[in-house]
Amino acid sequence: MAEPEHGVSRDDVKKIARLARLHVEDSQCGAIADDLNGILAWIEQLGEVNVEGVEPMTSAVDMRAPMRPDIVTAGGIRDQILANAPKAEDGFFVVPRSVE
Repeated sequence: MAEPEHGVSRDDVKKIARLARLHVEDSQCGAIADDLNGILAWIEQLGEVNVEGVEPMTSAVDMRAPMRPDIVTAGGIRDQILANAPKAEDGFFVVPRSVE
């Protein structure tokens, strides 16, 4: 009995492209499916790596993020901030209208 086909098919590529609102030519679907299947195989291969005793990390370099003091200020510099704006009105930034 033949093993069922796994991975991404040409039809899957078409569906994913439609959902992502991407235009993909039919002639490209096979190559894209092959690329996606290669990526998925590599991800599956990562699952075979023994990570017993390895601590999770956010960076390959052991360092801490610089932290600034969390100090509450009165603010009150609205006029200084608005002085940098190309256009301001009634204490607010004025931006071009994006929806008519």
